[in-house]
Amino acid sequence: METLFEQIANTHSMVLLTSAMGVVVHSLGDSDFLEKASQMALTPGVDWSEGSKGTNAIGTALREEQLVMVHGGEHFMNANKFLTCSCAPIMDPYGKLIGALDVTGDQRSVHQHTMALVRMSAQMIENHMFADTLPKAVRIHFHSRPEFIGTLVEGIVVFSADGRFLSANRSTQFQLGLAHNAMKVHTYSSLFGIAMSHLYELCRRPVPKLHSLCLYNGVTVLCRVKIKQGMQWFAGHDAGPLPGIVDGTLAGQDIGQAASARRHQLSTLRYLDTGDPQVSAVIKKLQMVRGRDIPIMILGETGIGKDLMAQAIHCDSDRAGKPFVLVNCASIPETLIESELLGYEDGAFTGARKRGAVGKIQQASGGTLFLDEIGDMPKYLEARLLRVLQDRRVSPLGAGKEVEVDIAIVCATNKSLKDMIARGEFREDMYYRLIGLVVRLPALRERTDFDLVVGKIIGSL
Repeated sequence: METLFEQIANTHSMVLLTSAMGVVVHSLGDSDFLEKASQMALTPGVDWSEGSKGTNAIGTALREEQLVMVHGGEHFMNANKFLTCSCAPIMDPYGKLIGALDVTGDQRSVHQHTMALVRMSAQMIENHMFADTLPKAVRIHFHSRPEFIGTLVEGIVVFSADGRFLSANRSTQFQLGLAHNAMKVHTYSSLFGIAMSHLYELCRRPVPKLHSLCLYNGVTVLCRVKIKQGMQWFAGHDAGPLPGIVDGTLAGQDIGQAASARRHQLSTLRYLDTGDPQVSAVIKKLQMVRGRDIPIMILGETGIGKDLMAQAIHCDSDRAGKPFVLVNCASIPETLIESELLGYEDGAFTGARKRGAVGKIQQASGGTLFLDEIGDMPKYLEARLLRVLQDRRVSPLGAGKEVEVDIAIVCATNKSLKDMIARGEFREDMYYRLIGLVVRLPALRERTDFDLVVGKIIGSL
């Protein structure tokens, strides 16, 4: 809280920490604003849940369990309409809501990057909780760029000694494109593609380097492993490579190629062809455009495996050894999606990380960018993405130059983009840039191969 307050000092604002029920437990603020805050009951011990104060950032963030900004007249109570508030929920390592972090200030001093600061601060709190919460656990800290391991944006995923998934931080959920509940069905082996015994072997070999692992979505990451035994953490980041891996190669083969070969066995189009005529027809169409870098749009209801189909398209392409980067346009807060997609330079805005950050589009260069739920992308960002699609160039926030990118595009949506275009909710020129080939996946209830699909899922666990 003190670190966050240093970022917003002298802006007529304050920082509040609340319980999961919305009761303020601690606050810090500018002296000139604290007097106003006390009149508004923004003090420890006061209930700011929706049931008590109506629509407000704290109550709504706790109710929705997501980052929220409530500005001026959006507040339910007239007395609070001079405020602007940004609030992020705080989750414990088990995914349970335990509180919220809020920045409240005079609406006249509102800043668009306050939400990003609150989000990062809440994430910092959550990351620190992993250090001492989960006993007898295997903790993996990872990122695609080694300089980000040990920072706020690293992924942290925790497994039991036998490889069962226990928990993951928000960065892991974002990098994998999976919600916390969705990861509960996974194991270490299903997420990283190797047995838990290999990980222990990895940690016993004293070679000073980070480990290279391949995530289930095809992205290769570097990681630091920590294993808790009793009350001690044993760091495996100085351990050697997996058996058969020497200085980044596997039996003379590049790690990316080896990972591609494994994915080819697990999730190619051929693997997904389980006998349903509708799915077989879709796969036949996709195979006809293989290797042509034609934009592909996957339509269908939520939960039918559009993401698996997108991964299979990537794995069957000439880009299989390169990154497959998933962006769920519906899960990223609207205020953050621009920086997440495009990246930003050092000093691009208050609270930006030193050295900046590479956006998802640039991370996907050489490989495939999968834009899931494309119909939920903020309309103002469509123009920026349209230029990327046209020129294959991206301009990070705060950068004075553009960066060339080489990406294949796969999109998915459960919405009718044509209807959205008619209502003015989606750009028509963007639509035609994304529909080189359109395929529609049937709902599970419409498939004739349901038993076989279930059998394959059970067999992979």
